[in-house]
Amino acid sequence: MRIDHDTLSLITGASSGIGAAAAKAIARQGGRVLLLARTPSTLNEVENEIRSGGGEAHAYAVDLANATAVDAVAQKIKTEMGTPDVIVNSAGIGRWLFAEETDPSEALAMMGAPYFAAFHITRAFLPEMLKRNRGHIVNINSPAARLPWPGSTAYSAARWAMKGFTEALRADLWQTNIKVTSIVAGKVDTPYFDHNPGTLERSPTIARIIPTLTADQVAHAIIDGIEHHRREVIIPFMLRVFYLAHSLAPRLAERIVWGTGYRRITHEQ
Repeated sequence: MRIDHDTLSLITGASSGIGAAAAKAIARQGGRVLLLARTPSTLNEVENEIRSGGGEAHAYAVDLANATAVDAVAQKIKTEMGTPDVIVNSAGIGRWLFAEETDPSEALAMMGAPYFAAFHITRAFLPEMLKRNRGHIVNINSPAARLPWPGSTAYSAARWAMKGFTEALRADLWQTNIKVTSIVAGKVDTPYFDHNPGTLERSPTIARIIPTLTADQVAHAIIDGIEHHRREVIIPFMLRVFYLAHSLAPRLAERIVWGTGYRRITHEQ
């Protein structure tokens, strides 16, 4: 699918980070973008920036973890704009915490975005996409969906849910013209770590060999995945190398990640 002025793309988590960068990149190619996120003020800033650059953007503030709210905004979008050609599920939150440190409400919120947000928005538009037998769904995920690291229990579980959703969706859509792409990025320079203080300190030290990405680099990978119908995009290169090492020697890769990961502080320590 070539992104151009006829392409209508819906991006969740579009108020900052990867979602905002993806929306701007798609708009620069002439695509029309629908911006979805929870905070109206920051969402409108992205909308105004795209419009000031000559692009077409429409902001819809919504709590994507709320199925009723998603159904309502989806109906509004269908009436005002039609059905998206592309859905980029980029919304995601979550601190890296041990299981016993994680409040149940926070665990639910982490499952709400990315997993339930992606499920709700995809489900809302899928009937129309199936009817016309065309479209592309992109799910943004974390390396934690392949190999979790210590001190990230609920975060990793939510990313595994996202991985399961992506693979099951791909199976559901087999023999249709609706494509599904998984984007797995290493550390990205976004406000995520500012909003989750203490998280970066829990990153395994082995992760330092993987270069930090910009949100624009991930946005480029998203567009590449859409236009070339890629099943999975893993960036940067060193993360692909580590994925290969994990597939060849999974126990060794686990020991390296776990051994260089964050340690629980006990009373004895």
